[in-house]
Amino acid sequence: MRLPNLNAVRMFDAAAKHLNFRLAAEELNLTQGAVAQQVRRLEADLGLKLFEREARGLALTDVGRTYHGAIRRALAIIEEATRTLKPAPAKIAISVTPSFASKWLVQRLHRFAERHPDIDLQVVASERVADFRSDGIDLAIRWGKPAVGAAVSSTLLAPIDLCAVCSPGFAEGLDGITGRDLFASQPLIQDSHSFWEILFDEFGIGEHRRIMQFNQTALAMDAAANGQGIAVAPRLLIEEDVARGRLVVVWKDENPDRGGYHIVHPAPKGRTAERDAVVAWILDEVS
Repeated sequence: MRLPNLNAVRMFDAAAKHLNFRLAAEELNLTQGAVAQQVRRLEADLGLKLFEREARGLALTDVGRTYHGAIRRALAIIEEATRTLKPAPAKIAISVTPSFASKWLVQRLHRFAERHPDIDLQVVASERVADFRSDGIDLAIRWGKPAVGAAVSSTLLAPIDLCAVCSPGFAEGLDGITGRDLFASQPLIQDSHSFWEILFDEFGIGEHRRIMQFNQTALAMDAAANGQGIAVAPRLLIEEDVARGRLVVVWKDENPDRGGYHIVHPAPKGRTAERDAVVAWILDEVS
């Protein structure tokens, strides 16, 4: 008996796995009719019935079940042999906030790809704190106080270093107003961290009724860049917009105790060379 058509064998494998021609076709990105036709061709070539066609789908015959077991093992060997020819890049998933992703990380990813073409860096942008045990996350960047505990390792990336920023045009209209008077008299913009309210308490400024509120730092920064007022944001996130002339700094915080951005990942027993390479690259980019 001559060997069957390998394309028909692949379609038989998919149909046997799903017991449904439509689902097999979706997996293979083909039409349902094409899969059914190739399976019929395989049955004709073998002179054996591999499926029972039922109202609700397919059922393997005894011969079909035995044949599929052997076919699945053979295809697995082919897949493994192919993978060893060109190993897939190591995947590292990093969790960051949406603002950190858009204002710092995204514009640097091309440099990471050039430096580490063997690592597939997958960015998960979410405000939710990552769970290393269940989310498939290898490392995270978050701001605040350093994480503590035997199961977690934390490395300082950069201090928060709050800065008040606005558009160049808005800054021209400030007419030399600085410091406490600047904040008390101008429209302000803040994110969900409510840094302006914290600063008001420290400066002894009463309630301010002109604060535009956003849930993300990047949105507050964009509003400031569009001349809506003065936003307060960490230095790490404003550097690119300042360098491009979209924002100008009109005040810098001098309080060193506001915490910082930290790289967090599972403790040493879960170390990988690829994750360490990502951490080293991030630290190099900041420095």
